[in-house]
Amino acid sequence: MTIVNRKGTTMSKSALRNLPSIEALLQTPHLPDTVARFGHTLVVEAARLELEAIRRRVLDEGGPVPEAEHIAAGVARRVQAIAKPTLQPVVNATGVIIHTNLGRALLSLRAQQAMTEAAQSYSNLEYDLAAGGRGSRYHHAEALLCRLTGAEAAVVVNNNAAALVLSLSGLAQGKEVLISRGQLVEIGGGFRIPDIMRQSGATLVEVGATNRTYIRDYEASLHTVNTGLILRVHHSNFRIIGFTAEPTLAELTDLGYRYGVPVMDDLGSGTLLDTARFGLAHEPTIQESLAAGASVVTASGDKLLGGPQAGLILGKAEIIGKLKKHPLIRAFRVDKTTLAALQATLLAYLEGRATAEIPLWRMIAADVAGLNRRAGKWRRALAVAGATMTVVNAFSTVGGGSLPGQQLPTRALAVNLPSPNAVAARLRALETPIIARVEDDALLLDPRTVLPEQDAVLIDGLKSVLAV
Repeated sequence: MTIVNRKGTTMSKSALRNLPSIEALLQTPHLPDTVARFGHTLVVEAARLELEAIRRRVLDEGGPVPEAEHIAAGVARRVQAIAKPTLQPVVNATGVIIHTNLGRALLSLRAQQAMTEAAQSYSNLEYDLAAGGRGSRYHHAEALLCRLTGAEAAVVVNNNAAALVLSLSGLAQGKEVLISRGQLVEIGGGFRIPDIMRQSGATLVEVGATNRTYIRDYEASLHTVNTGLILRVHHSNFRIIGFTAEPTLAELTDLGYRYGVPVMDDLGSGTLLDTARFGLAHEPTIQESLAAGASVVTASGDKLLGGPQAGLILGKAEIIGKLKKHPLIRAFRVDKTTLAALQATLLAYLEGRATAEIPLWRMIAADVAGLNRRAGKWRRALAVAGATMTVVNAFSTVGGGSLPGQQLPTRALAVNLPSPNAVAARLRALETPIIARVEDDALLLDPRTVLPEQDAVLIDGLKSVLAV
């Protein structure tokens, strides 16, 4: 029987009879070691895929069937590709400190060690050592959060969106929630505050205008029977400038007190330190929101706190106690490794060592002179690569939806190339990918977000790519 392939070449279908069987492939020199490492099942699956790919190629394009040893080598490569983890370390040379796509804030060494200890041994996660019986997992972070912020009570869930859903469900389900139109923000991944609020069973009541909202707008919509909550959402990932007005949190809490309605402040990023200390705009702290009278405050644990992914809910003991008993709390709870990392991060704040231990704050506080020295060291090490390189003035950003519009001056290595985007793609394809940015037709690498121990990896990676 003859067939015509897509190129119009007539060939014999019998050529496919030269394809070896899977059993024969497993006996070739390439595969016994692969079977020993990855297991028989995975290698057989890869062999089937490789043989099917060859079958299609021969039928579509013609040509001979490869030798069995060549096919076996292809099977081995396919197995390695299947078994390779898709989550892998990268070098972040973008200058974006809390890079949402690259894992957000890096954990401190203390937090890493705490996670390892929690993972490799049993722990008193939900065991009261003094009483010899069942305890609460939330105890491990609550006391520290209260001590650091002045909150009466606290609970931790798996992210700030979960904190928002739990708080709204527990405090305002079936009731109205007042929020300014200027605060109906969209967070990462296309999720919008109004959508999250609807899922909680609360009724959204928009007050004021997008750019100007007054305390009287809230009061005009306030009905003590139907209103369950006044919600303020901090503009953590955007700015409204120009003809604007917005009540202070203190004004909102005063209004809530007069009408007996709790006020919730969703800070988004959340911080325990004053960002103005580092030459940035002041970001409202969790302590300030509680001191202003907010009944409940929500924030992230993995942004400006510099800890693991978590959602923090802090506030009045009566409110937090109610949320701890809500049915959704189990769906949103965090695991032992997250609690271990969060506790270790909070201890750094308690001991006054946050700026020394937590990578986020070390990167924010990095001085331009030190960054200039590192960029210069890179340039000298790469002089043999042949590309034109200069150390230039540039700007880093905090990222992660935090401090929008704020920039930190930096010194970066600019590699001038005919096709910087193509080189950036090759850097991303390295065994340890290097993520850079292209700016003004140059490849830009910012040392602020490259860990010092990654310098050699970055230099070697650039050398290998630029030598092509």
